[in-house]
Amino acid sequence: MLALLLTPSLSCPVRILIRIFFAFVLIIIGAAYYFAHVLMFPAKYECQVEHFAFCGTPDSVGLSYEDVEFATADRFTIKGWYVPGNPAAPSVLLVHGRGVDRHEGLRFGPALHAAGFNLLLIDLRNAGESQKSFISMGYYERRDVLAAVDYLALVKSARSIGVFGFSMGATTSILSMSVDQRIRAGIFEGGFSDFRSIIADTARNDYFLPEYPLVPIVEWIFEMRGNLSASEIVPVKRIASISPRPIFIIHGTADRRVPPDHGARLFAAAGQPKWFWSVPGGRHTRAWQADRPKAEAMVTEFFLKYL
Repeated sequence: MLALLLTPSLSCPVRILIRIFFAFVLIIIGAAYYFAHVLMFPAKYECQVEHFAFCGTPDSVGLSYEDVEFATADRFTIKGWYVPGNPAAPSVLLVHGRGVDRHEGLRFGPALHAAGFNLLLIDLRNAGESQKSFISMGYYERRDVLAAVDYLALVKSARSIGVFGFSMGATTSILSMSVDQRIRAGIFEGGFSDFRSIIADTARNDYFLPEYPLVPIVEWIFEMRGNLSASEIVPVKRIASISPRPIFIIHGTADRRVPPDHGARLFAAAGQPKWFWSVPGGRHTRAWQADRPKAEAMVTEFFLKYL
């Protein structure tokens, strides 16, 4: 190809066009590699009260707890907090989103605990105090959720288990619930409907870039670096298999990180019974901040009814 660029027989304008074309290709590949890298290795996280409300341990909000850890099927160490409630009551697993940690679910801890539930808040792999890895947008994190369900069922003798996932944690929880019948009910806030769509939305909204040709290259690089298949990160195709177990989808109308149509697509694809709350003015995974009384009431009502 270099010989073609240097061939004297090509006119100067043609050589310039060829060079521009290859420069464009290199720029696209470089941008795609950077995009995929940021997906897999987000910036260092610091808990922000504005988003997570509580940045301490559960005892900072009046909840006694114990530090726990367990291993996944692929031998990753997952750490978390176990908050005991009524010994005979069901348990709720809270699963955080991309690039954050177990603090994300702590907002709902006092209300769920007051309703009697036992709680398990975990750090997914590559988050918080759990073993370091990379973000796979739910592909490998499914194993963390399934290991947490094993822990609740086998170690804590949970009689009934629900899951509450936020953002990527919602997606991960949908994928996990679709294959594990022990999860009897699920709440999913701010989850994305499929990998390709959320990458395209992020490219457009955050970087002002078109879907093509960038996103397919990002997807390919992500798959190669992660040794995974993005075609399996499509919860909108899996959510129907959860029925007749109940699901509750929450999505803010002002969510720019995961646009509201993702929640609408997930709800449309789900079977009965299903609940949906479109949070007026709600930002990404901030239903609690948008309307705390309603958020806590609906979440506890859902789990009390179905667990």
